[in-house]
Amino acid sequence: MLDDMFDHLESLRDQPVWRPIPQAVRQRFRAAPPTAPSPLAEAHESFMRDVLPYAGGNLHPGFMGWVQGAGTPVGMLAEMLAGGLNANLGGRDHMPIEVEREVIGWMRQLLGFPDGASGLLVTGASAANFIGVLVARQRVLGGAGRHQGAASARLTAYASKGVHGCVPRAMEMAGLGSDALRQIVVSADQRIDLDALRQAIETDRRAGARPFLLVGNAGAVDTGAIDDLDALADLAEAEGLHFHIDGAFGALGVLAPEIKPLLKGLERADSVAFDFHKWAHVPYDAGCVLVRDQALHRETFAAEAAYLQREGRGLAGGDWWPCDYGPDLSRGFRALKAWFTLKVYGTDAIGAAIARSCVLARDLERRVAAEPALELLAPVALNIVCFRYACDDADRINRAVVADLQEAGAVAPSLTTINGKAAIRAALFNHRTDERDLDALVQGVLALGAAAQRGAA
Repeated sequence: MLDDMFDHLESLRDQPVWRPIPQAVRQRFRAAPPTAPSPLAEAHESFMRDVLPYAGGNLHPGFMGWVQGAGTPVGMLAEMLAGGLNANLGGRDHMPIEVEREVIGWMRQLLGFPDGASGLLVTGASAANFIGVLVARQRVLGGAGRHQGAASARLTAYASKGVHGCVPRAMEMAGLGSDALRQIVVSADQRIDLDALRQAIETDRRAGARPFLLVGNAGAVDTGAIDDLDALADLAEAEGLHFHIDGAFGALGVLAPEIKPLLKGLERADSVAFDFHKWAHVPYDAGCVLVRDQALHRETFAAEAAYLQREGRGLAGGDWWPCDYGPDLSRGFRALKAWFTLKVYGTDAIGAAIARSCVLARDLERRVAAEPALELLAPVALNIVCFRYACDDADRINRAVVADLQEAGAVAPSLTTINGKAAIRAALFNHRTDERDLDALVQGVLALGAAAQRGAA
């Protein structure tokens, strides 16, 4: 099995990024539950034949449509070790807990959080952002928010229109409602408009609402834009708001000296959400939340239960039980793959890969600007380039171009919408991507766009 996966990784460039799944293959996965045992080799053969060739493609250097990391062999092996250990990191006194604590401690230092700050590894930034909203609710309502709900509190939160969809969903899951999230307009650089933000807060206060949360973007999902985090921290402090940062991919830009200055103010957040499985290429899933106030973080989740009594000695000892800091009691050992990745590669090498992806984005930006048939649709802040083939009926043609590129298998960008226009989105996260993949993207868009335009004539 290991040999097959190493062979797969070594031959990625010889494979298509993505293949449509034949109906016959889908049908093989609609069978009745197996009642009798079967050989391991037979199951592996099915995996190699029916699963591996039809994966999502994010390992491939031509994958550039969505914000997904590319994984590493080291992370793959760490997953095997974690699976073999089968540890439950809800609590108790065992070494896997200490591994997670060390990873959190490293990130606390790297992101500039104080020694007393807490954190937790979670499935991803969606869960981490949800925890940030719940911590902010606890800060403003205390225990009443947990026991009585927040229906009558009229709490309001603020983020840019570029905020990830998991944040309004977090407001819904927290019982606050997505309507209570004010999505503020952005300026031409796709950053939150500070004047409009101040006006929205003032309007809500006059109407009797209770502003409690400000969410900043450290790498907006569509364009990579970074809000003015320092200015947002000032505003949150002046208005008494919990300042949370969605740094799903952008927060780890602190590992790259060229990118870190753009994130000034990140260290002032009350909480921050980010992923290891994006720019750090830890295998899915691996996210993290840091919270400045450890006591507040614990108050948000901790609950007594007879079957979870803490003891002064024995296995039920230990002074840090992760179940007190998040919604999960059953928790896998995802910290191990993050620990291995950071230990084996080091933060300098990860930072260099981050910086290189931004250099590639600047290169693509220049290529787009040099082609009269192409149009840049948003400023390039980090490593995401949004552009399109400029023509009549551009929305329809660019949608077709993206689907054609994906089915051709050399590169796989995605679609988004920028200022009402369909955009080809190249999110350059893969550490395997190089100039050859940019060539394939630009040449493919030009050829397919011209063919589609001729066909429409």
